[in-house]
Amino acid sequence: MINLIFVFAIIISFVFYFYFKTKQFRSPLPIAKNWYKSKANVSLGAFILLFGFNQAYLFPGLFTFIIVAILVVLGIFVVIENSKKVRHYGQFVEEEYRINQ
Repeated sequence: MINLIFVFAIIISFVFYFYFKTKQFRSPLPIAKNWYKSKANVSLGAFILLFGFNQAYLFPGLFTFIIVAILVVLGIFVVIENSKKVRHYGQFVEEEYRINQ
């Protein structure tokens, strides 16, 4: 049951990654591009984090736990850093849309 939850969450994070990457490429405004890029990277970090947890659940072993530790640390770092960027760029996105209309 937990495996199905991890798989569902992994798929959702992957879908959100591609959704925000598509929005990034289609946006003509530079701050909005950076905002969507940061959102996509948060989804990518969640993907890495969830993938690591799923691997630890499926294949318990010392070598797996070492790799999972690396993936979890990397995933947490990516999510935290890009969450800060999302908040920063989010302040200016609405103003940029209003100015460029």
